[in-house]
This record gives sequence, C-alpha cells and structure tokens, in this order.
Amino acid sequence: MENSTVTKEFSLLGFSNSEKYNILLFVVFLFIYCVGMFWNLIITMLIYMDPHLHTPMYYFICNLSFVDISYTTVTLPKLMAILMTGDYSISFTQCFIQLYFFEFLGGTETLLLSAMAYDRYVAICFPLQYQLIMNKTKCVSIFVGIWASSCGNAICMACFMSTLSFCHSNKLQQYFCDIKPISELSCADIRIYIAVCMETFILGLCPFLLILISYKKIISCILHIKSVEGRKKAFFTCTSHLTVVLIFYGTVLWLYTQPPLKPSEEIDQVFSVLYTAVTPMLNPLIYSLRNKEIRNALTRLVNPK
Repeated sequence: MENSTVTKEFSLLGFSNSEKYNILLFVVFLFIYCVGMFWNLIITMLIYMDPHLHTPMYYFICNLSFVDISYTTVTLPKLMAILMTGDYSISFTQCFIQLYFFEFLGGTETLLLSAMAYDRYVAICFPLQYQLIMNKTKCVSIFVGIWASSCGNAICMACFMSTLSFCHSNKLQQYFCDIKPISELSCADIRIYIAVCMETFILGLCPFLLILISYKKIISCILHIKSVEGRKKAFFTCTSHLTVVLIFYGTVLWLYTQPPLKPSEEIDQVFSVLYTAVTPMLNPLIYSLRNKEIRNALTRLVNPK
C-alpha cells in the first residue's frame, strides 16, 4: 500500500491530564532547564579555558555537556510553551524536525558514553601508553565518527518516519516527538519494526556491549593492582562515568522495551522526564562534584590568584 500522510499536525498529550498543575509544572521545568544549561555551560567553559583540562577525558565530557544542552533545548521549550498556552498541537514538519534532533543527540550520547568507557579502559590498563594511544588525531577521528554517524542515522530515521501513514490518530501520548509514540500511530507496517530494531541494535545494544566489555577489562586490571590505595584511585576515576551510564541506560531501557500499554503511559512520561531533562541536569553535577580537577579549575576561574 502506498504511504500517505493523513494528518497535518500532531497533538502532544504528555501532560494533558495535569492541566490544573500547568503553572507549577512550568516553574519546575524552567528550573530544570536553567540549572542544566548553567552547569553544562560552566563545564564547557572550564574545559575550554583551563589548559589543565585539555586532555581526552575532558574533551569527551565537553562533548557530553554540549549534547545535554542541546537535548533539553530540543524538548523542554516546546513543553513549557504547551504548559503556558494550553496549545498541544505541533505541525507535521516541526514534529519530524524535533524527532531528527532528538535521534541525532540520542545516538551521539550513546556513542560518546561508549567512547568514554574505552578512554577509561586505556587510561587504567595502559597508563604509560595513554598519551600515545589517545593522541589528538585519534580523538578527532572518534569525535568526527560519532557526530557523523549519529547525524546520518537521524536523517535516515526522520525521513523514513515522515513517509509513514498515520491512520489511527494524531494524538501522541508524549510531550515530544519520539519514534515509539509516533510508530504507535502509524498504520501496520513491518518496515517500521525492522528499522527500529536495526537502530536499537546498532546505536543501543552495540555501544552498551562495548561499555560492558571495557568495564570487564577495567575491573580485571584494577584487581591486579597490588596497592589498595591504587585500586581505590583507579576505580574512583570511573565512578562518575559509570553513574551516568547506569542512569542513562536505565531510563532508556525502561522507555523502549515496555509494550505500548495504557497503564504504562504515565510511568513512561516520568522516565521521559528523567531521560530528557533530569539526567542532562545531573550529568555536570556528577562530574564536577566528584572530580577534583574540575573543582580546582572552577576555583582558579573564580579566584585566579
């Protein structure tokens, strides 16, 4: 059957059942957005300005902060506009532009977290060769590969999703345009399930397996360190990244492995907020509060004497 679009716009009904709390929700999301923007900008500025932080690990953190800034900017301003105006509609074009950027940034974050795990593996297991292995050329190649592959995937998925027929409804049970709620509105088409499975495998499962393999090797290396203090120091360098990975993949696995059942929709929205708003706000706090070098860089910035 030939695909044809039967709707000009979608309705984002993520918080439509909480209209009496719209003002409160607006204030909460505005706070989350401002705090996340502030801390991520601070992290980015510190890494850019402080020569002590010009190392591969902090370049990865800088990229992650930029992704987190973009994540919240793609989803939260539209949600806050809905809460203030009560207009739940989003045009077909705007929806798929939002989907593109969300896919782009989501893919970038999964690949970045995987690359950061590899960076920690090299730093702990091959400390003397670290600068040689993670040289500038290799880091640039990694970053270009991550951003280019995520961009290509997002273009393919957004273009593919925009060609589907939407014959069930135009009401998305979410507060932003994402593949899962959009696919639930489309006419039965096996292609969409194949595409989603392929993307999940390539940009979800494969990076996660690389993270697990890296940490398996890291743990093995740490256990061979004779000094207790050395083992603690080595493990401590991984705790921030490991915390971010657990939060990120925990929310993603809940969102994208649950069947489309009505009772789970409200819970899905809670995990969506954690995934797209709270986690980007917490990431810089996790890295800054647990990282002595970033705290020292912040001190040098505030008090340069």
